[in-house]
Amino acid sequence: MKTARLVALFMLACGLPAATASPAFDCSKAEHEIEQLICSDDELGNLDRELAGVFKKSIEVLKGVVGGDAAIKELRAYQRGWIGGRNDCWKADDKRACTLYSYQSRIAQLSASYGLAPHGNPVEYVCNGNPADTVTATFFETDLPSVRLERGDSQQIGVLQPSASGSRYEAEFGVTFWIKGDEAQVEWPQGNAFTCIAPG
Repeated sequence: MKTARLVALFMLACGLPAATASPAFDCSKAEHEIEQLICSDDELGNLDRELAGVFKKSIEVLKGVVGGDAAIKELRAYQRGWIGGRNDCWKADDKRACTLYSYQSRIAQLSASYGLAPHGNPVEYVCNGNPADTVTATFFETDLPSVRLERGDSQQIGVLQPSASGSRYEAEFGVTFWIKGDEAQVEWPQGNAFTCIAPG
């Protein structure tokens, strides 16, 4: 540790750039603009390594379930799609902010999907005044707060979005879960809005 600190101090004294945190991928092969950005940015590099660790843990979870091989194949394909979406941040006005959010939201999604982060007890919301119609919400303590929503056989993972009031979570395919007190305004699927209440 002392040697590393001395090297860092020497580099600073000589005006040499300190080494950045390396991402999980090989920066010598980085050709895309966003990949090069990640390789030059400590925070993004660290997030890439964190995501690689979370992804590996997600795979381990799936290895222990029935139908795990097919689920792993699907998850790997989805992750490749996510990488393409992350790289689309080259189109954003603020490329770094876009890339940062892409990592934070993906880490939150995987952590909530596979129970890899601390979480509270599930909260059951009764919807449309019908006790048989419920949404179960489990809130996860990820860096970007997230929630796992379960309704019947369907599951969605939402991540917290900026909101003037309450806590608004957005999931894929236009699903939203907007909490104000004990009430949640839900849209699931997109275009189908309803109200749910948590028992007092």
